Amino acid sequence: MKRKYMKLLIVALVSSFCVAIFFSKLKDVEHTQRDLAKIPSVPAVTPGKPTTVPVVMNTKPKRKPNQKLMSFELSALTISETFRKDIPKNGAFWNRKLHSFLRQFDSTDNQTHKDPRDKFKCQPESFELLQTNIQDIHSYPPLYGDFLRGMECRDPPLLIGQPGKCSSDSGDDQIFLLFAIKSIPRHFERRQAIRETWGRERHQVRTVFLLGRSSEDDPSLDKLVSYEAQQFQDLLVWDFHDSFYNLTLKEHVFFKWMLESCPDVSFVFKGDDDVFANTQAILDYLKSLKPEESTALYTGQVIFDASPLRDPKIKYYVPQSFYEGPYPPYAGGGGFLFSGNLLPSLYHVSFYIPFFPIDDVYTGLCFKAIGINAVKHNSFRTFDIREQDRENPCVHKDLLLVHQRDPQQTMRLWRNMHSDMLTC
Repeated sequence: MKRKYMKLLIVALVSSFCVAIFFSKLKDVEHTQRDLAKIPSVPAVTPGKPTTVPVVMNTKPKRKPNQKLMSFELSALTISETFRKDIPKNGAFWNRKLHSFLRQFDSTDNQTHKDPRDKFKCQPESFELLQTNIQDIHSYPPLYGDFLRGMECRDPPLLIGQPGKCSSDSGDDQIFLLFAIKSIPRHFERRQAIRETWGRERHQVRTVFLLGRSSEDDPSLDKLVSYEAQQFQDLLVWDFHDSFYNLTLKEHVFFKWMLESCPDVSFVFKGDDDVFANTQAILDYLKSLKPEESTALYTGQVIFDASPLRDPKIKYYVPQSFYEGPYPPYAGGGGFLFSGNLLPSLYHVSFYIPFFPIDDVYTGLCFKAIGINAVKHNSFRTFDIREQDRENPCVHKDLLLVHQRDPQQTMRLWRNMHSDMLTC
């Protein structure tokens, strides 16, 4: 009997020890949450669960002695005449809104150099106002309503940031390539596969994952995301619900973060968390560019002659009363590359282009507006390759990107591509 009680006592002690270790891991998160409570709250872009994600500022940016952190200023801006002519003037809501913004740019903002950030306050549009402007709004899918009400909300708080992400160890080297990967809280497995393969950080290469908060229909993963951010120091999390229609907002706030925390990066790879990228091939391609090519790069698998899809059952549905006209040529959102020096102009012009429910179309509009045309690159395969080639590492060696690959395929492909036994 004594031996039985001794075993129970040992089990209890071991369990207590494990619990103590677990709670010690959460100690930093709890301290941060208490600090966050002192900060005035800011409304989220869409109504939902209360925000519990702490702000994680993991490191201070490395800088030279006596160098001050500077807030960025918006660059001088010219909006392309071709872009203005390509977007027709008609009765569709988005078209009217765009041309209204362009008139503001031409009449007041451009002459007085007024900062457009001052005029956007997060005041969700009322349904009555939207109904006045969109008479058939009752026929729109429910998620469109959330998107439309939040179209003026452009500056959600950054809950988790990485201010030192683009600081090199020496403090002198400029970051050459930044991988900026769109993800959502519950996709940890995808993020980890990227960290262990093509997104692994190296000299002059950095990786960040772009997240909002868990959607209203998902359990809150805030504490897990906070712990992940502390462990890997590569998450950027903003205070809005992560949804398909909020990807455009994610694009806009990413531009802002880049200008604040990573303004000198040479190139940006923007993509989804289910793509497979060939890191070395991307680096080789970028280093082969001529100077005039490297300063105006916007490339990927380009979609030409596209127009809105009018079937409400399709994910990319756009009602005719919302937008009418063609789309500009744009690089597929699965993955594309662009020059870092274009960021100031992209961020500035994004204030004069109303948010659009499809993020890669919106990005194409921004590039078109600053006079940059999308250039097709045959090694970007955002619509995948032949089924019989999808497990072939030799085929992938000649590609820059394929879409889609699950985490297991990503791990397997990366391992096989870098095997000493591979002969292609």
